[in-house]
Amino acid sequence: MQITLDFQSKVPIYAQVVEQVKGLVSAGVLKPGDQLPTVREVAADLSVNFNTVARAYRLLHDEGVISTQQGRGTYVLAHAPPAAAAAMRHAHLTETIGGWLAELERMGFEPAEVHRAWEECFERRFTLPV
Repeated sequence: MQITLDFQSKVPIYAQVVEQVKGLVSAGVLKPGDQLPTVREVAADLSVNFNTVARAYRLLHDEGVISTQQGRGTYVLAHAPPAAAAAMRHAHLTETIGGWLAELERMGFEPAEVHRAWEECFERRFTLPV
């Protein structure tokens, strides 16, 4: 499971873990039934406190993304109903864009400048060749 943390971000570490796991699930990288690494393994891999990862796993469990079974491990749950999956996917998209915008704002970019650059990148990325 590939998680990358931004220790300079204003987003708490546990929230970054939650959103990245949700993103991996919504992208299909993590599939229903896949076993996640233990809290201790993730904490060691990310060099963060055990309690930080435990909090993220607890939130993911509460949201129905994962299930922790005592003595067996933590697993990705079956896909949510289409409406819930779409909502989770949309939330991940808006949170990702929000994070990018916050970073750009912190770097001193003006809204109009960001908007122009976004349109240029979007056109380059999604315009089909004729």
